[in-house]
Parts: sequence; structure tokens; C-alpha cells
Amino acid sequence: MLQSALRYTEKINDRFKSFFEMMQDFFGFSLHAFRMLGSTKRYWKDTMNQAFISGTESLPIVFVSSVSIGSLLVMEVGNILTDFGAKGLTGRTTAFSVIRELGPMVTGLMLSARVGARNGSELGAMKISEQIDALRAFGTDPIAKLVVPRLVASLIMFLPLTAFSIAIGLIGGSYIAENYLHLDPGIYWNSSIRYLNYRDFITFSIKPPVFAVMITLVSCYNGFSAKGGTVGVGESTIKGIVVSSGLVMVLNFYLSKIVHDFIDKN
Repeated sequence: MLQSALRYTEKINDRFKSFFEMMQDFFGFSLHAFRMLGSTKRYWKDTMNQAFISGTESLPIVFVSSVSIGSLLVMEVGNILTDFGAKGLTGRTTAFSVIRELGPMVTGLMLSARVGARNGSELGAMKISEQIDALRAFGTDPIAKLVVPRLVASLIMFLPLTAFSIAIGLIGGSYIAENYLHLDPGIYWNSSIRYLNYRDFITFSIKPPVFAVMITLVSCYNGFSAKGGTVGVGESTIKGIVVSSGLVMVLNFYLSKIVHDFIDKN
């Protein structure tokens, strides 16, 4: 009994030790990436290539998810508001939800899956095939060459992709409001735009850059940490997607709360 308890305690201790060592490595990796941001000019073509790929490959999934979210939100909220005789507020409710919360969060989740999976699998394959070690052997910093272009590309592309997601969500909601709720499009768009204020745009605009940094660093770190052949690449890619998706949802809540609290105090 005592030996079992000791073994269990040792396992917990080893897991905590492993977790803190991993966090130490991750923060070292992230600091190195930020220190090498000055190398963006040297790898500008790689950065533009990554931005083009991230943008074009992500558009379909962002489009589909945004239409679905906007349409479902209008249908569900519109039905409830109709019961209370307030169907005209459907646009307002939809705009607040899509611009402040759902648009940035859903886009972050989709980009976590699409861009994060690509980063993790590509870098993981390079790690196990020793291409990253070869870069070091030739005097090239692999983080400057492989991570910084992806980081800058995400910072460039995530904000317009989120704006695209919000626009598509509102347009999809407009179609459902007109054809399902039989709500006049003028009433829908007037209530959507009329009550928006600077708080909505601040909340929307600060989330994509934070998600871009977090998703890129988590996925690239997991790619650099891959080991154990193709199975290890798959495991590290999945781990990166799971962690970054969870962080997107957590950060989405806290960023909204920080903005609202700061504006209310000022």
C-alpha cells in the first residue's frame, strides 16, 4: 500500500517536472522567435509565401463556418425574439455576438486547425528527417528561417480573415432573416449597424493578433519537438491543435473581459 502510494506520488512529481520543463522550453522558444523578428526582411519572400498559403487555404473553411454560425444564430435568436415581439432586434443581437465574440473565436478555432496543423506537420516532418539539424549545421537559425516567417504571416493575415468571417456571418444571417424570419433587410441591417460602437471594434481588432501569435508559436514549438517517426509527427500536430484551440477559447473570454473592464473604468 505504502509502495503504491510512493509510486503514484513519483508519477505525479515526474509529470509536474515534465510539464514545467516543457513550459520553460516553450518560453525560451517564444523569446527566441521574438528576438529574431528583425530577420523578417531577410526572409521576406518566405513570409509572403506563408501569408498567401495561409490566406488562400483558410478562406473556404472560414467561409463555411462563418455562414453556418451567422445563419444558426439568426434562426435561434430570431425565433426567441419573435415570441417576445422583438423580431426587429435580431440584427442588433446578431451583430453584437458575431463581431465581439463568435467571429473572432470561430475564426481562431478554424485557423488553429488549418494553419496550426500545417505548421506542426511540416516542421515535424523536417525535424524527424533532420532538415532542421542540417540548417543549424550550415549556420542558419531554423527559428529565424522557419518560425518567424510563419509568425509574421499570421499577424498579417489573421485580422483580414476575421473581418471576412464577420462580414460573411452577418450576410448569411441577413439571408436567413429575410427568407426564414421574413424580416425586412433594411430593418436587419439598420439594427445591426446603428448600435455598434468603438468598444465592439476594439474587442474585435485585438483578438486576431493575439490568436496569431499563440497559434503559430504553439504549433511551431510542437513541430520542433516532434520525435518518434511519422507517428510522433501526428501526435505532436494533434497536441498543437488541441492546446491552441483550448487557448483560443480561454483567451477569447479574458480579452473580452479585459477590454470591457478597461473601457468601463475609463
